[in-house]
Amino acid sequence: MSANIVTADEESLRKDIENLVRRTVEETPDAPLDEEASELAGAGRYERTAGREAYRSGHYARKLVTGAGEVEPSVPKLRGATFQTAVIERHRRRETSVEEAIVEMYLAGVSTRRIEDVSELLWGAPVSPGTVSNLNEKAFASIEAWRQRPLEGDCPYVFVDGIYLKRGWGGSYENAAVPVAIGVNSAGDREVIGCAEGYTESADSWREFFSWLKGRGLSGARLVAGDRCAGMLGAPGEAFPGARHRRRTVHFYRNVLGRVPVTRRKAAARMLKAIHAQESREACSRKAAEVAGELDGMRLGAAARTVRDGFSETLAHTDFPPERWRRIRTNNGIERINREIRRRTRVVGTFPDGNSALMPVTARLKYIVEHEWGKRRYLDMSKLEEMDELGKKAEG
Repeated sequence: MSANIVTADEESLRKDIENLVRRTVEETPDAPLDEEASELAGAGRYERTAGREAYRSGHYARKLVTGAGEVEPSVPKLRGATFQTAVIERHRRRETSVEEAIVEMYLAGVSTRRIEDVSELLWGAPVSPGTVSNLNEKAFASIEAWRQRPLEGDCPYVFVDGIYLKRGWGGSYENAAVPVAIGVNSAGDREVIGCAEGYTESADSWREFFSWLKGRGLSGARLVAGDRCAGMLGAPGEAFPGARHRRRTVHFYRNVLGRVPVTRRKAAARMLKAIHAQESREACSRKAAEVAGELDGMRLGAAARTVRDGFSETLAHTDFPPERWRRIRTNNGIERINREIRRRTRVVGTFPDGNSALMPVTARLKYIVEHEWGKRRYLDMSKLEEMDELGKKAEG
């Protein structure tokens, strides 16, 4: 005897469940709204009392976008009094959780056009780009407060870089630099310590940027890693005397390989990487001299001169514990941040002004910090403390 087979229409069942959830969500605020109306009127529905202050005048449907979709709760109307409820704020069209989700999508890098499509798919009601902008203006107040927050504690390692965005400037559209700085604090945790707007990566822009960081409380900087642009060379030392400036190794490699024929670049790249694979600063210097000699033997005099003139700028990390070299020798951390910024700003293209360019960058940085990136230990700072103690004993 064959067993009975039960089948179900999944599409119909899903629609029934959605309708049930929507009706439940619509009916949920109706009871609190009626209670508020009764309290304001001084009498319940159909109740006859001499001390009542207003009279019922039916209901009206109020559209509200919730996590369960667009619903229409029944809001009471009164004669003789204005009904204002705390359940549904006046002029509010979306539930708070929906607005938070919209802002979260924008900060995560979703374009406004894509948000409109996603909101219609999730909640059955589209959200216009203007609505997204208005919601973000409210969020940007807290973002700006985060950008200007005081910095506490020492930050021995600082990594800086400038990312260029296209923005309106004096009636034309030009590239403008946004300096970004991340640091490793005394506890070994990474944190974004600043981002600001600058026209170019000039000396004045970098001085102003480092002075702004110092004014917010940044202290204890020992190593500042960044580019070898003209403005960067002296700016860190002016704000943080005693801090070492380390040139980014990848830029040093690019300068050397740019003077090497394409057919020999792989061999030259292996030779350059061997310089920074040594166990001490002295060994790195000897290896750099050997590499320069080999390049001379290959009749690559321009590349050899670039190695001799620039390798020492990339060895500032050798003054710190060897266990930390792998992390502080490269700028991989801030390069990862830069990729996230470019991914977020690429959907905009050209910004009308500086504030509209700076706020999405800051918002993206804040979003990154509050998630996994800012919750993982980056360095063990105990070795640095041991090195300081040995240095004090040597001086004593």
